[in-house]
Amino acid sequence: MKSFILQNISAVTMRADSAAPYGLMHDAALVVKDGMIEWIGDSSDLPAIYHDYPQHDLQGRLVSPALIDCHTHIVHGGNRAVEFEMRLNGASYEDIARAGGGIVSTVRDTRAASEDDLLQQALPRLDAFLAEGTGTIEIKSGYGLSIEDELKMLRVARKLGLLRPIRVITTYLGAHALPEEYKGRADDYIDQICLPALEQGYQEGLIDAVDAFCENIAFTADQVARVFDKARDLGLPVKIHAEQLSNQNGAAMAAGRYSALSADHLEYLDDQGITAMKRGGTVAVILPGAFYTLRESQKPPIEGLRQAGVPMALASDCNPGSSPMTSLLLAMNMATTLFRLTPEEALAGVTRNGAKALGIDDQVGTLDIGKRAELAVWNCDHPAELSYRIGFNPLHQRIIGEWV
Repeated sequence: MKSFILQNISAVTMRADSAAPYGLMHDAALVVKDGMIEWIGDSSDLPAIYHDYPQHDLQGRLVSPALIDCHTHIVHGGNRAVEFEMRLNGASYEDIARAGGGIVSTVRDTRAASEDDLLQQALPRLDAFLAEGTGTIEIKSGYGLSIEDELKMLRVARKLGLLRPIRVITTYLGAHALPEEYKGRADDYIDQICLPALEQGYQEGLIDAVDAFCENIAFTADQVARVFDKARDLGLPVKIHAEQLSNQNGAAMAAGRYSALSADHLEYLDDQGITAMKRGGTVAVILPGAFYTLRESQKPPIEGLRQAGVPMALASDCNPGSSPMTSLLLAMNMATTLFRLTPEEALAGVTRNGAKALGIDDQVGTLDIGKRAELAVWNCDHPAELSYRIGFNPLHQRIIGEWV
């Protein structure tokens, strides 16, 4: 049923221009027509032309935009639980690397896996996000690091969007790390693997955006710029992993030269980077899962971003090494507790600003007429509960375009 009315709701519209916190509307009704939001307002003002639509009484529950995870790596082979245990038992990064751990192990497992293997491993992770009200998820490549294996990951990401009622945004992250066979030859890797895979993935329609890891353990700003130049030539938007472990000025470069959709992590972002992001319209994506798992101490400059008016999105960074987390609700709690985001900022981060970080804020992220009816219904009295609880899922129902 693609046309219906939700009655007796508290609508968490998340409109940025609303005078009410969270854009909250009590005693509201929402009309869906052909999978789109047709009308929203006070129940008493519901136009008579909709009175014949099927009506569903949600008994005062909160209705928000479906959640958006704008940064994940859920397609990969294997896991790194043994490495996690080794770290807790005192092993160093070098010890783990000598034992075949680290990203090398994930690359090895991802290369060894078939498309169906990767699909079957990723589906339970994806289902965990759906169970908490997620309606859109971004999925990156970056663990294949060969032309064939990067494209394999992207094909699996596309298949996930066909097998589940969720919007999947695919991001090419060929410039994630150097594979063993290119150790010490980063420029050769860019020339021989990263750029050709980008071209082929684009020709196959597998890529929605392009990402890169600009860091002292990954790629320089100049190397990333070569990848982004190619993305721009192909008409693809870019985003960047930046300033996670050190300040390489990647965020400023991506925002200033490419108007990047987002810069992600940002623990070492400086004022220059904040200014460049504001000017470039680049969203700051906050990733508390990696901060928590790695037990970091350098926090992203939340107050600086807030004062500059840089939109802050929030994501799980679900990956096998630094953030094995499949819960946006937990990410919200972490962001409020560890980084002092307000609950309203956290919810904006996984709705309105998450959509902006993916370049789809004209389609989803707020409850507005003309946007897709991608909705989450919560057993909550107040939106702050979504950040407040730890390990509790208050989702009542997920609605993606139709009533089922």
